[in-house]
Amino acid sequence: MDFKNSDTIPGPRTEDRLPHTAEAAVKIVIVGGFGVGKTTMVGSVSEIRPLTTEETMTQAGIGVDDNYGSASKTATTVAMDFGRISITDQLVLYLFGTPGQERFWFLWNGLFEGALGAVVLVDTRRLDVSFDVMGRLEERGVPFVVAVNTFPDAPRYPVAELRSALDLAEEIPILDCDVRRRASSRDVLLTLTQFLHSIAMKGAIG
Repeated sequence: MDFKNSDTIPGPRTEDRLPHTAEAAVKIVIVGGFGVGKTTMVGSVSEIRPLTTEETMTQAGIGVDDNYGSASKTATTVAMDFGRISITDQLVLYLFGTPGQERFWFLWNGLFEGALGAVVLVDTRRLDVSFDVMGRLEERGVPFVVAVNTFPDAPRYPVAELRSALDLAEEIPILDCDVRRRASSRDVLLTLTQFLHSIAMKGAIG
């Protein structure tokens, strides 16, 4: 066989290769309802070109998908989003964004496998969607933090009111974020890693 003229599968781009200093990799899932900003968050914070599985929305979704607050969306994630970010030279987070439309939630179980923690993205215009999302994480025993994506037309509430409305335990962090901004998304992930570290320390002491 003539390999010189055969098509080859290119390797990863130089900038996409895992840093040689990396010693630990952690799987994180980013979950939330339809249109809360999961794909945007993965894209804004990932240090590699993110893998997305967005498809054009069609007439089939009318009457099935709840797109309140996201009427202008023309595409939706149908499998997952994937990205990567180095928190330190030694610690790398692999990010998996879940599909938001409820008819694709059956894919979540596979994405939750091996996840050390999760970010729950919340839209204050549709807080009710968050209950099922957090319930699934609690069933799987996946620790999470709640990040409120600050949409321009979304109402703002004090953290105490949000905690009460979402029925969250005191130890679960809640913070505002703008998923379009890399620094803001990175802060959310740093908060999650600190939260996971505190849980691990409590377990070690206990």
